[in-house]
Amino acid sequence: MDGRVQFTSVEHMEPDGRVLLRNVTVRYGRRTALEAVSGEFASGSLTAVVGANGAGKSTLLAAIAGVVRLAEGAVNCAARQRMAYLPQLAAIDRDYPLTVSELITLGGWREFGAFHSPGRALRAQAVAVAEKVGLTRRLAWPIGEISVGELQRALFARLILQDPRIILLDEPFAAVDVQTMSVLLDQVTQWHREGRTVIAVLHDLDLVQARFPSTLVLARRCVAWGTTELALPAMAA
Repeated sequence: MDGRVQFTSVEHMEPDGRVLLRNVTVRYGRRTALEAVSGEFASGSLTAVVGANGAGKSTLLAAIAGVVRLAEGAVNCAARQRMAYLPQLAAIDRDYPLTVSELITLGGWREFGAFHSPGRALRAQAVAVAEKVGLTRRLAWPIGEISVGELQRALFARLILQDPRIILLDEPFAAVDVQTMSVLLDQVTQWHREGRTVIAVLHDLDLVQARFPSTLVLARRCVAWGTTELALPAMAA
C-alpha cells in the first residue's frame, strides 16, 4: 500500500445526491422550530446554512438526517444510505472509551458490522486518513485527552473513511484553532471537487462569502436560497 486513500469516484456513485425539501416543518411541543421549508440542494452542491440563533439551522440538518420527526412535509433523498451527519461538537460524548484510531475506524463500520473487528485493509485506511488530517501521533490516545481541534479532525477523518455521497456538517469550524480550520476547509473543498453534496451550518459570514458558492438563509422559514452573492444579503434585511 502506498499510503494514499482511494475511494469510489463520486461520478459513478448511485443514487443521485440531491436533497429535496417539501414543506418541511418541525415542532418541539408547541414551539415551531422550522416552518414550511421547501427547495432543493443540488447534487454535488456546496451550501452554507445561515441565520440568527434559533433560526432552525441545526434542526434543518437533523430533519434531513432523519433524526427528528417532521410535523409536516417530507425530505426526499435517494442517497440517504450514503449520507453522513456530523452534529455540533457539544453533542459528542468525549468520555466514551474510544481511542482516536477506533473513532476514525468507525467510519468503515459497514464493512465489519456490529459483531466483527475491522480488517487489516480498513485499519490501514484509517491510518492513512489520520495522516491526511494530521493525527498520526494521536491514534492511540483516548478521545477525552485530545484537544477540541484534534477531535474535530478525527471526526472529519471518520467521514472520509465513511465515503459518503451527502455530508451534513453542523458548525464544523466552531471553537477550533486556525490551523485545524484550514485543514478542515481544505477537506470540504476536496469533497466539493469530488462532486459530493455538502451542507454546512455556519455563523462566519465572511467565510461563507469566501468559500461557499450557495447559501440558504433561515429564520425558521426560508428567507433566501440560491447563489451566495444573491442570498447572503438577506441576512441584513
